[in-house]
Amino acid sequence: MSGSNTGVRLGRRGFLTLTAGAGSLLVAPQMVLATVPTERRFVFIIQRGAADGLNIVVPYADPAYARLRGALAIDAASARKLDGQFALHPSLAQVGAMYGQGQALFVHAVASPYRDRSHFDGQNVLETGGIQPYAVRDGWLNRLVGLMPRAGKQAIALAATVPPALRGPVPVESYLPSGLPDPSADLIERVGKLYGGDAQLHPLWAAALDARAAAEKTATKQDPAGLGRLAATFLAKPGGGRVAMLETGGWDTHSGQEGRLAGQLKGLDALLAALRDGLGDAWASTTVLVATEFGRTAAANGTGGTDHGTGSLAMLLGGAVRGGRVIADWPGLAPAQLFEGRDLRPTLELDALIAGAAAESLMLDPELVARNLFASGAVRPSTGLVG
Repeated sequence: MSGSNTGVRLGRRGFLTLTAGAGSLLVAPQMVLATVPTERRFVFIIQRGAADGLNIVVPYADPAYARLRGALAIDAASARKLDGQFALHPSLAQVGAMYGQGQALFVHAVASPYRDRSHFDGQNVLETGGIQPYAVRDGWLNRLVGLMPRAGKQAIALAATVPPALRGPVPVESYLPSGLPDPSADLIERVGKLYGGDAQLHPLWAAALDARAAAEKTATKQDPAGLGRLAATFLAKPGGGRVAMLETGGWDTHSGQEGRLAGQLKGLDALLAALRDGLGDAWASTTVLVATEFGRTAAANGTGGTDHGTGSLAMLLGGAVRGGRVIADWPGLAPAQLFEGRDLRPTLELDALIAGAAAESLMLDPELVARNLFASGAVRPSTGLVG
């Protein structure tokens, strides 16, 4: 077990707005925002595709790591050593700086209750808080927003569709800058007149124009740094969103992993840095959770990649995070220590991490959050994660 987890307890074990682009159909779901009456912010970033936690936070002190990974093993000399056991992938330079400032912590050998290896099923369990795929219809993030005091419009999704984590009874609208050419001023004016007398469509159109104007101020593009800036724009607005979800894809590295993972991590690093810089002083009251549906095999495969696994890595970042630590009940990578003889064995519960981080971030009762967010009813929320 890493020696830097003092004071932390971790247990073992919509609404779619097509007009939001002001005349353009939206593509590529990316971000969701929810408005709640607080000045604290909670952001969930999902890594779709099963991110390789073993090469993101590297267990360089485990003698089996280099043997299993071969040419894919990250040289600890080129990485940032976090403590005497783990090192950070060199592509995460800004995240490493946050760690040095006590604004990032990493939770290793962590997993949701899901133990098979289907992306769709694993993501569904992660996002709904269920035990089995598709057993729960709404998302834990929607239920989290529902625990907050009501304050007018509850949620806005900056996405073409609302991701499963924020689907549920709390209404969510959607917005994302379109990759299509900008609509002309004449078209916007004509549509505004067309919707002007419609009690249902006019408020949606007005909200879309407000969101478009805010996004234009950031010169937002559909790239990781642009998405981070856009998220910060909405999260920093007085009375704006305080709970957000961002989607990143491309983490399924069956082949050519070395270059692909480095590129993915550089993008994530740029997104997080842009979010931090864009939030300014609000970063001090922000918690960002980064998690994936499951990990990847401990051993490299024959095509320079890794296959679907089980245990992986989660990150917490932000000015409100009690960082500068790696939390791990490390199971080891020797053959007898692997899950089903192939995967990093999960020893910590992702549900417990989510419940504790969300509750502490938004100053809610952790036990209440755990009961409402997760179907098992047995989640013991983590503590000591967020100040």
